[in-house]
Amino acid sequence: QVQLVESGGGLVQAGGSLRLSCAASGSILSINAMGWYCRAPGKQRELVASITSSGTRNYADSVKGRFTISRDYAKNTVYLQMDSLKPEDTAVYYCNLGQRMGDGHWYISWGQGTQVTVSS
Repeated sequence: QVQLVESGGGLVQAGGSLRLSCAASGSILSINAMGWYCRAPGKQRELVASITSSGTRNYADSVKGRFTISRDYAKNTVYLQMDSLKPEDTAVYYCNLGQRMGDGHWYISWGQGTQVTVSS
């Protein structure tokens, strides 16, 4: 069983920065991807950024140039450096781990979520 433990959310003024961390524990397969999703009030959960086990990064258009995702593969930890934050970045941020199983399907795990609030 995989557990994802997030930290680093909080309240920040517009233009400020936050760094989210997510540590994965348990049995993790070699082909995987870790990422961050967010859900703003009244909206569906959507991808913010992801990074695969081979290092390929993907970002939502709204955060390109402002957010940076990185991984410490030895620690099974993913980070999201959030700079130039805007009030519209306010959301609950969820860590995500996808693992490719032997039969080709992906097993998805979620963290509990951490609140990010950006004041104007």
